[in-house]
Amino acid sequence: MNNIPVFFWLVPIASVVALSMAWLFFRQMIKADEGSPRMREIAGHVRRGAMAYLWQQYKVVLIVFVVLALVFAFMAYGLHAQNSWVPFAFLTGGFFSGLAGFFGMKTATYASARTANAARKSLDGGLRIAFRSGAVMGLTVVGLGLLDIALWFLILNRFDHGGLISITTTMLTFGMGASTQALFARVGGGIYTKAADVGADIVGKVEADIPEDDPRNPATIADNVGDNVGDVAGMGADLYESYCGSILSTAALGATAFAMVPEMQLKAVIAPMLIAAVGVFLSIFGIYLVRTKEGATMKDLLHSLSLGTNIAALLIAAATFGILYLLQIENWLGLSFSVITGLAAGVIIGQATEYYTSHSYKPTQKISEAGLTGSATVIIKGIGTGMISTCIPVVTIGVAIMLSYLCANGFNSTMSAEALSQGLYGIGIAAVGMLSTLGITLATDAYGPIADNAGGNAEMSELGEEVRHRTDALDALGNTTAATGKGFAIGSAALTALALLASYIEEVKIAMERAGMTLTNLKGEAINAAQATIPDFMNYFQVNLMNPRVLVGAFIGAMAAFLFCGLTMEAVGRAAQKMVEEVRRQFREIAGILEGKATPDYGRCVEISTRAAQHEMIFPSLLAIAIPIVVGMILGVAGVLGLLVGGLAGGFTLAVFMANAGGAWDNAKKMVEEGNFGGKGSFAHKATIVGDTVGDPFKDTSGPSLNILIKLMSMVSIVMAGLTIAFG
Repeated sequence: MNNIPVFFWLVPIASVVALSMAWLFFRQMIKADEGSPRMREIAGHVRRGAMAYLWQQYKVVLIVFVVLALVFAFMAYGLHAQNSWVPFAFLTGGFFSGLAGFFGMKTATYASARTANAARKSLDGGLRIAFRSGAVMGLTVVGLGLLDIALWFLILNRFDHGGLISITTTMLTFGMGASTQALFARVGGGIYTKAADVGADIVGKVEADIPEDDPRNPATIADNVGDNVGDVAGMGADLYESYCGSILSTAALGATAFAMVPEMQLKAVIAPMLIAAVGVFLSIFGIYLVRTKEGATMKDLLHSLSLGTNIAALLIAAATFGILYLLQIENWLGLSFSVITGLAAGVIIGQATEYYTSHSYKPTQKISEAGLTGSATVIIKGIGTGMISTCIPVVTIGVAIMLSYLCANGFNSTMSAEALSQGLYGIGIAAVGMLSTLGITLATDAYGPIADNAGGNAEMSELGEEVRHRTDALDALGNTTAATGKGFAIGSAALTALALLASYIEEVKIAMERAGMTLTNLKGEAINAAQATIPDFMNYFQVNLMNPRVLVGAFIGAMAAFLFCGLTMEAVGRAAQKMVEEVRRQFREIAGILEGKATPDYGRCVEISTRAAQHEMIFPSLLAIAIPIVVGMILGVAGVLGLLVGGLAGGFTLAVFMANAGGAWDNAKKMVEEGNFGGKGSFAHKATIVGDTVGDPFKDTSGPSLNILIKLMSMVSIVMAGLTIAFG
């Protein structure tokens, strides 16, 4: 058992502070006036629909978790191919991930009407309630994440006597639990929200020519429910696993990189936890800086949010130097610059995403202009913009990987074992740096669906043009911040997934040692697998581009990203078809709906989205778990490494393209609705609505799910390393 240093206790303290502040912001929001009886009634419909869906989803996911936990238990206690703590860690990861999404969604469903009511008085009032409510999500995610990490570290440090490498690789298992829950939440929620959104837009806005969120549209309530279950609950579970995954993979790399220096090893494991803990306090400080003035433009609103996030990022950059210096980790200065690299990469990706998706800039303005010539040109322009937008994030991540690697190992470009291990630790800690202020960056993301629901409530409650103008401004800002958040999440996923590759190698070595297998090193000597360096490992398993297993694995990994997106896009299409047919049926059969004399059957549309999401989410999610297992058993370790590399490269680029194209289409529509190119009801407006409809599953279902897919395949590979060694 390792002696726990006193500074480690900052981690559980930070988690308690984060959860306490989340509770404070929640209570402040609840005390705000929810508005008129009509506003409260609409909010109640949305709240009940969202909670009903979430409980149904949890029932399905629970069955999957029980089955997987039993498999892990058999592997651990029957085959002795895993650590005995794995089944329990897996379950807690899924539980906390689901809990983060639940609390965030509960807050959002209470905040939307209050945001709309505050917007009746001022733009700043609406922004403050929406953003502070989003902050509940951000702080809940980081608070639960650090709490889970701290508890498992203390438990395993007390009872697992396999050393820090064994402890940290076992902790990665609860990362798999979080990733599995997050994928179901993202896919299911994304299918739900986009089926409702597409149905509402096609029949309501295009065919019936009624405004967005009009109470005469039967799919309106389902659309608002979807914003919560997909963009809040799904996103909360998603970022929870991103946050924990980056910390855990870096801790595992630290245990490996400093394995020969025991006094450094424990510090290297705790360092990413401490950086994340300090980031909590700085995120809270940044949250209090966000405010705006009446009549603010889009650039003013973006500046308000950027002020809080950028100051928090600058402060964590400075704090990192102090943390690593006080820990006295070897090459602390270089590792500090690795963190700066990750932060800088996050800022650059965020700014690039804002440029390509905000209608304050030319790319989205050109898409709006393309609406003058029809929906086909809108779609062509949006796809082209999305493809071009991948350049800056891909180059940025490439530069960040190289710089963080070289800074961490003292610019040692050799492929020696020590240089490789320390360089990979630098890449991992760069990912931690990027996500260290997640408390506020996630707040800017979760704010979006709250503002969107506030606009829907304002429209259905007939609050007037001025209020709707304010909520539209908040909603348009939310579209951009959501796209920025997605870019940020996928960027961190790329760095984390690369770090997980190294963790996979360590887990394979542990599995080989557990099976009593030896490994031939570069000198041709048979050695214990645990003693093998990374070059020894790569040579033994022939992990190089001339090995067809590696190449086949890479092709399968790239294909998996497209297959997954294709399945989820088709799922949205099938669900949306049912929704369109239902809305048309109600307009045709229920007399007086369009005149406002009859009430639509909102519940039927909610039921269609719920059933579709429950049914359609299962196959794509299980496929993500099955592919690494099958590849490992057929192509072995070399094939799995190829799979993870191919999935990372293909999935990262595809995710950026889909998120940015979808965000640009959405804001192009918003720009026309503000009175440009003919305004609402014009030919250009209908063309951009079609573009927005195509972009909906791009940005809210398939695209954001890919960053989970990338990491889940890595996590599954790590957990199933014992099976790969036994059968592959």
